[in-house]
Amino acid sequence: MAEAHAKKHDYHIIDPSPWPFIGSIGALVMAFGGIAWMRALRGDSFPVLGVDLAAANYWIFFAGVLIVLYTMFSWWSDTIQEGDEGHHTRVVSLHLRYGMIMFIVSELMFFVAWFWAFFDASLFPGEAAQVSRTEFTGGQWPPQGIEVLDPFHLPLYNTIILLLSGTTVTWAHHALLENDRKGLIAGLAISVALGVLFSFVQAYEYMHAPFSFSGSIYGATFYMATGFHGFHVFIGTVFLAVCLLRSIAGYFTPQQHFGFEAAAWYWHFVDVVWLFLFAFIYVWASIGGTIAH
Repeated sequence: MAEAHAKKHDYHIIDPSPWPFIGSIGALVMAFGGIAWMRALRGDSFPVLGVDLAAANYWIFFAGVLIVLYTMFSWWSDTIQEGDEGHHTRVVSLHLRYGMIMFIVSELMFFVAWFWAFFDASLFPGEAAQVSRTEFTGGQWPPQGIEVLDPFHLPLYNTIILLLSGTTVTWAHHALLENDRKGLIAGLAISVALGVLFSFVQAYEYMHAPFSFSGSIYGATFYMATGFHGFHVFIGTVFLAVCLLRSIAGYFTPQQHFGFEAAAWYWHFVDVVWLFLFAFIYVWASIGGTIAH
């Protein structure tokens, strides 16, 4: 009887999980909360089933965030447990990698949208539209009256920081493959520290930027692209920090370490996107503009 139920394939049939359903509920609550929050900021109501959700302001949104975060923690904990139990066979690990690649590609499409908006406005600043674009740009890029950031000051510092962090992540990966636990922990610790430093430098840059998000099309495209990347740096730093804690606790082996590998892929993706941001939105877009000091 035991032989009849023995698994004779490399696929893992997971147990019924509540997390997809709970995560969907959290996302729905976040959506309703976000809409209610924005309607409240405008002084509008947001009635749903006879209840004005705008009166709850941002509390509904953050309740949804907590549900999503709890789902992520619990779901990934189950995934780690499945790996510890030996369910992550060669085929399962391959499919996990496919899933991570598809996720990174989907994230890349977000950045394509922000770059598209930026290049559409910057390459054709005087092109006629339903509302003349010249009205917003003065027919030039950077737009008239806009002082731009010096690309070879804080942005260059952050470029060096991210490139160094990519190097230390690679160091940690090679240390793991050689079963060097101390090198793995040291490389991850430095990477996390550099990720935190990047976020602080970008926050300082934002606080001293000579333009605002809502003041011009330049500011809108700049903050959407760089801010979205900054959010990814934050997520990647958390990702690496979790890997650091797991490494200290003795997780990951040279043969099985997809969790770390996924974090490394994500971090290198963040590095590459930043190089494009630095080259085009900071350096290229500042040519001919007035540098703020």
